[in-house]
Amino acid sequence: MTTEVSKVVATDTALALIEKVKTKHGPVMFHQSGGCCDGSSPMCYAQGEFLIGDSDVWLGDIGDAPFYMSKAQYEYWRNTQLIIDVVPGRGGMFSLEGPEGQRFLTRSRMFTDEERRVLGL
Repeated sequence: MTTEVSKVVATDTALALIEKVKTKHGPVMFHQSGGCCDGSSPMCYAQGEFLIGDSDVWLGDIGDAPFYMSKAQYEYWRNTQLIIDVVPGRGGMFSLEGPEGQRFLTRSRMFTDEERRVLGL
């Protein structure tokens, strides 16, 4: 029996903040680029306001919001499950949660050997 393994998940606190942001802005999506400054944090955008291209990898959905990561960044994180959480503070300059006094943060854990097998890593 094969178990489904998610490359990205969100804590209950993150899911609550996603819902709050969606109430104000409509459907949203996430992107994590891995660049300096804000690029190393998950950024929340209104769907359609950030263009996804061939250099981005879809990791899954959290709170009905697609989560993408740049291919270069994904190579560093491919053996880990991303856990999107929330901490106090301002988010990235263009991230929609900024005015809420909270920001999204990426935590991670290494996949087990079995999870890696299921994911084909």
